[in-house]
Amino acid sequence: MTESSQPTVRTHDALDVDLSVLDLAPVTEGGTVTEALDHTLDLARHAERLGYRRFWLAEHHGMPGIASSATSVLIGYVAGGTRTIRVGSGGVMLPNHASLAIAEQFGTLESLYPGRIDLGLGRAPGSDQPAARALRRGLPIGGNDFPDQLEELRGYFRGETESGARPLVRAYPGEGLNVPIWLLGSSGFSATLAGQLGLPFSFASHFAPDYLLEALDLYRSNFRPSETLQQPHVMVGLNIVAADGQAEAERLATSHQLQFLSLIRGRPVRMQPPVDSMEGIWSPHEAALVHKQLRYSLIGDRARVRDGLARIVEETGADELIVSGPIYDHEARLRSYAIAAEAAGIRPAAVS
Repeated sequence: MTESSQPTVRTHDALDVDLSVLDLAPVTEGGTVTEALDHTLDLARHAERLGYRRFWLAEHHGMPGIASSATSVLIGYVAGGTRTIRVGSGGVMLPNHASLAIAEQFGTLESLYPGRIDLGLGRAPGSDQPAARALRRGLPIGGNDFPDQLEELRGYFRGETESGARPLVRAYPGEGLNVPIWLLGSSGFSATLAGQLGLPFSFASHFAPDYLLEALDLYRSNFRPSETLQQPHVMVGLNIVAADGQAEAERLATSHQLQFLSLIRGRPVRMQPPVDSMEGIWSPHEAALVHKQLRYSLIGDRARVRDGLARIVEETGADELIVSGPIYDHEARLRSYAIAAEAAGIRPAAVS
C-alpha cells in the first residue's frame, strides 16, 4: 500500500507495527463542544510530533459525549491544522450518505491536503434507529446494499463503472484522485468483502472484540491482490489508558467504563470525570459485560502497555494498531499517547 505520511523512526527495541489514533472528539462533563474540537486538534498535533501514522475520526450521531458527527468537516479542520500526519475517517458510515456526496467531500479534502487523506468506511448506522431513519430519509436500514454503494463510490473516483463505462454522473472534485479506501467492521461481512476487493481492513476490537480473530482469518483467506494492495493489510483497534503509575491509569480508565456503562443502560452521557472505584456504580452483570466488550484495552504504565502491545501484535499479526484514548483530562490523554508511543518504540524522524 503506497501512501505518504510523516517520516517515522523506530528505536532498537521497537515493535514491528505502526500506531495510529482514533478520536471521537469527546465532550466532557462540564466542557463544551468547542473545547472538545480544540482538544482534538491539539491531540492531532501531539500525535504528529510523536510519530503516529494516522489520525482518524469516527462518525457517530445522537450522542452528547461525541462531537465527531460531521466527520468530513472535522477531518478538514484537523488536516488544516497539521502538516504531515495522515487524516481520515474511522469511519464514515456509508449507508448514511449518498456515495456521490462522499466522493465529492473526500475529493475536496484530498485536493486541499494531497497525499494525506484516508477514507475508512463502515456499514453500521453509527447511531440508534431513530437517528438512522432521520439520516437516511426513508431508505432501508441494515446495510445490505453496502457493496453496491461501495462500488458506486469507487466508480466516482475511477471515473468509470465496474464495466468500464463512463458514469452518467461525475464527481468533481474526486474523479481521478487517489483516496485510499479502507473497510471497517466488527464481523465477517466487511472482512470478507475487503479481502475480495483487495482493500485494507480495520477491525473495531476496541469495543466489539468477539469476532476479531475469525474476521482476520476471513479477510486473509479471501484476499485477492489488487491495484490498491498486493498483500493483506490489517489494522486492529484498541483502547490505551496509560499513566506513569498503575493505580493512576486504573483510575483514569473509569471514565471510559462509565461512558460504556451509560451506553449499556441506553442513556448515553458526556464523558464523566474518573472515580476512585466503580463499586456500587455498576452491577456485577454490568461490570462483566463492560469488561468483556472492552477487553482489548491496555491500562497501566509503560511496561504494562509494552507487554500488551507485543501480545496483541503476536496474537493478531496486525500491521497497524489504532489507539483510542478515552480519558477525561486532556493533559492526561496527551501523556497517555506519549507513553504508548514510547512503549511501541516509535518517534518522528527529524524533518528539515
